[in-house]
Amino acid sequence: MAKPRRPQPLLIRITHWINVPVLAILAMSGLQIFLAYPFFGPRGAEYDWVPLSGWMPPEWIRAGGWLAGARHLHFAFMWVLVINAAIYVIYLAASGEWRRRLLWRNQARQRYNRLQRAAYTGALVLGIAEVLSGLAMWKPVQLHRLTWLMGGFDGARVIHFLAMLGLFGFVIGHVIMVIVHWRKFPEMITGGKREDA
Repeated sequence: MAKPRRPQPLLIRITHWINVPVLAILAMSGLQIFLAYPFFGPRGAEYDWVPLSGWMPPEWIRAGGWLAGARHLHFAFMWVLVINAAIYVIYLAASGEWRRRLLWRNQARQRYNRLQRAAYTGALVLGIAEVLSGLAMWKPVQLHRLTWLMGGFDGARVIHFLAMLGLFGFVIGHVIMVIVHWRKFPEMITGGKREDA
């Protein structure tokens, strides 16, 4: 018989809470970087279809102080996110936890409904898009094949921004669900009561 487990395993909780400040700092420093050229596409041929093109983010939601400071902050926390995400994904795969959290075929009734699993799977895909498009912008010459796959530097920038908006939407939905199901919130701190595996 399988050993009873907690609804929220320790490693899931640790990686979750590391993501909270890391994603906030990445978004805020990213907006400071965006301010250097708040449009998408080459000068004179901007992509008007991208949401928030031309938007000037207010100072209170930016971090880094200036372009170089924001880039340093962004790159430093990007590595924290990548390492944290790698630990999370390895744990999902090694523990079999992915069966409970991610969307896949032939799932029996589980703790998370299909919409929740689709949201978690989507957040993982958006995170991968963020990292790959960020690498394409960071080293467009050295990673020219990746940059080409992203549609060039400008395409990578659009993907990076749209994925950030998608993650922001995920976070809003996530916080709303926490508020609606407040009694479940302590599980993300304590792990919750043990249940059958």
